[in-house]
Amino acid sequence: MTDRPIRIGVQGASGALRMPLYHQIFLILRQQIMDGLHEYDALIQGEQELAETYDVSRITAKRALDELAAEGLVVRERGRGTRVRYRPKARAYKASMDGLLENLIAMGLETEVNLLSFGYVPAAEEVAAALSCPIGQEVQRSVRVRSVEGQPFSFLTTFVPADIGRRYGAEDLANKPLLSLLERGGIQVDAASQMISATLADAEVAGYLGIEAGSALLKINRIVRDRDGRPVEYITALYRPDQYQYRMVLSRVQGETHNTWTPSQDAATTAAE
Repeated sequence: MTDRPIRIGVQGASGALRMPLYHQIFLILRQQIMDGLHEYDALIQGEQELAETYDVSRITAKRALDELAAEGLVVRERGRGTRVRYRPKARAYKASMDGLLENLIAMGLETEVNLLSFGYVPAAEEVAAALSCPIGQEVQRSVRVRSVEGQPFSFLTTFVPADIGRRYGAEDLANKPLLSLLERGGIQVDAASQMISATLADAEVAGYLGIEAGSALLKINRIVRDRDGRPVEYITALYRPDQYQYRMVLSRVQGETHNTWTPSQDAATTAAE
């Protein structure tokens, strides 16, 4: 019995992504190129190969490659195929998780921020639960985009209790890291807990981050507390995965009944910014 090739299908019109097949293939190839899976000047699959791999028509495969060429990620030449014309950025930040809060401040100082909105709103259910306050209680809400060397890499939505938020203004937040402003206002920031997941960029976020709508994003929800355990900040951070990576080094620990993995002292956050 001979092995049959494995086909990697994409979602049709009724699938979860609900976007044209050629654009789905474009997003997959774009991410592979941005992640450095194909080196500069490397030859990637042609129309016929893509059509067979993703079980689509050759016309669909051609449109996907044409989109890559339109973005300047590849060059298409008759007789030579499709070659990559993108070099991933190598610059990266590395920081020990033992100093997570200090490292977040350092990142704030080393990047540029665009403050999109700043004001006070009633706390929705999710925000109220995170900040341990009643639903509808006034909280400060801000939306920012962080960039380095003109390249946007994160979209940040932050909520702060109103009594703390009124210790600084919009101009302050546009020029200083939020954690620095909290400490300047007398808040003794002590700890943070966060949850990491993934999401897809909607049209608004995609526009600010310079990516396609529907692109994958790293999502981090973080609650920052003071020394009394009071939540003083709730942030949802959306990161471009080609610009920001979360890395953790694990050590194998022997137990009485079984062995487990535990974060080591070398655990680190890496942001390719």
